[in-house]
Amino acid sequence: MTARETQALNLDELRITKDTPVGFELIGVKKKALIQLMGSRLWGRFNPNHWDPVYAAETGLHAPIQTGEMSTAYIAEMCVNHVGAAFFRNARMECKYIASILANDIITTGGVVSAKEPKGDGYRFTLDVWADDEHGQRKTVGTVEVDIDV
Repeated sequence: MTARETQALNLDELRITKDTPVGFELIGVKKKALIQLMGSRLWGRFNPNHWDPVYAAETGLHAPIQTGEMSTAYIAEMCVNHVGAAFFRNARMECKYIASILANDIITTGGVVSAKEPKGDGYRFTLDVWADDEHGQRKTVGTVEVDIDV
């Protein structure tokens, strides 16, 4: 089997289909909270708490904090890996940021299918999703609703 065939097989195994049961666990992504990204114009350049260690310390933080949008982006990447283009059609994502992600934290996302309701020819899936740091502390929690084969 070629590398391309192996990669396609692995992606197919990740895909949520109308046959996917409640309880199916999503394979997450792992990312490092890089200060270089945290200070980019897209993610937090307007606030030095997101990129300047000295300023962050002066405001009582142990290190610069990552913006919530970054952990949401990690969760979105995981979801796209599992549902593909369906994530961009009539899907809904809601996240709560429950603890700060500090510069250099290693973040791992996770998720599980928590509900599956018939809709049209397919189903509306609800996914409970999260992002944890390398110590297992939950940083972001949320839900995603997505239509599969509707």
